[in-house]
Amino acid sequence: MKTAVIQFPGSNCDGDALHAAQLLLDDGAQFVWHTEAGLPDGTELVFLPGGFSYGDHLRSGAIAARSPIMQAVKAHAERGGFVLGVCNGFQVLTESGLLPGALSRNRDLHFMCRPVHLRVENNNTAFTGAYAKGQVIKVPIAHGEGNYYADPETIARLEGNGQVVFRYADNPNGSLNDIAGIVNERGNVLGMMPHPERAVEALLGSEDGRGLFDSLKGALVSR
Repeated sequence: MKTAVIQFPGSNCDGDALHAAQLLLDDGAQFVWHTEAGLPDGTELVFLPGGFSYGDHLRSGAIAARSPIMQAVKAHAERGGFVLGVCNGFQVLTESGLLPGALSRNRDLHFMCRPVHLRVENNNTAFTGAYAKGQVIKVPIAHGEGNYYADPETIARLEGNGQVVFRYADNPNGSLNDIAGIVNERGNVLGMMPHPERAVEALLGSEDGRGLFDSLKGALVSR
């Protein structure tokens, strides 16, 4: 699966994203700088990594969402291409309108960096097909603004459509409905605060993130 990892000023999980992509999806996965006007030919997955793009100025992800490359990312998503946004990448997706809702300060106003347990709520997506529904996985978090919020109508729509794909088993940040990750209505764009790319090798304490990347490979084959 040809993968492009987008780099913004302040990204700090881009190396982790590239490593996981090269290990599990595409040994030729490459970085794309945010000022580029287009994606590499044949890109199948766009990976928006974690970090503090533009120092979280204004709001987390607000300026990155207006970077030149995001027009190409939006066009890619509109064509049905896969987009994965993790942590700051999730914030960029909400700020750009590719996903609904917003990420605000953690409930306790502290930066949190530790493993958490997630429940797979919907395994009928391109990102979760390798998991069992209800499976609990261990994946690390590292964020200060991961508290997911949306208006009641949006929350009801997400729940009713099965767009909530990951839910915290023990909510660390106050997210409404324990939401840890959502997809768009089409199912080709996923945003999540936990870091699956940091849970792909036993040395890192968990290999549970591998299922997400295995799911994407399976989804590509079945297209």
